[in-house]
Amino acid sequence: MLPELFFAYFAVTIVLFSIFVVTARNPVHSVLWMLLLFFHIAGLYLFLNAEFIAAIQIIIYAGAILVLYLFVVFLLNLREELKIYRFIGGWPSGLTFGIALLAVIILSIRSFIAAPPGKYSINLIREETHTKALAKLLYTDYLFPFEIISVILLVAIVGVIVLAKRRLKT
Repeated sequence: MLPELFFAYFAVTIVLFSIFVVTARNPVHSVLWMLLLFFHIAGLYLFLNAEFIAAIQIIIYAGAILVLYLFVVFLLNLREELKIYRFIGGWPSGLTFGIALLAVIILSIRSFIAAPPGKYSINLIREETHTKALAKLLYTDYLFPFEIISVILLVAIVGVIVLAKRRLKT
């Protein structure tokens, strides 16, 4: 009974905080809601006995990514954007996108349920720990997508540096 209550708490608060992040009028408040969201996601990982992923969640997301978001919020001039009306006639395309996203989620859940079980069972993960199982899977089966993501992030970093240098010159 108690584990279900903890999971329900984390699930409900994560959903509520994500709604608060999207609907907050002030961008700084949105970032603060996101900080609470990241801590609750880390708590959910701790609840699932994935301590390494919880630590990475706090270090990478609550530390680095959130600071990046704060820099972006402070570098942008948001005075004009805060004065205009937020929802200007974009609801038909938003509704279409939402329905399409819901269809994709339902189809992926159906394929996940119908998929055969993988080679990593609960007992195997308990024997070799979450971190070792994650590292084996990431650096063997998913090495190519991992490298592609690192190249994409490198291109994004170079792009930000180029844009920042161009803005400083003018």
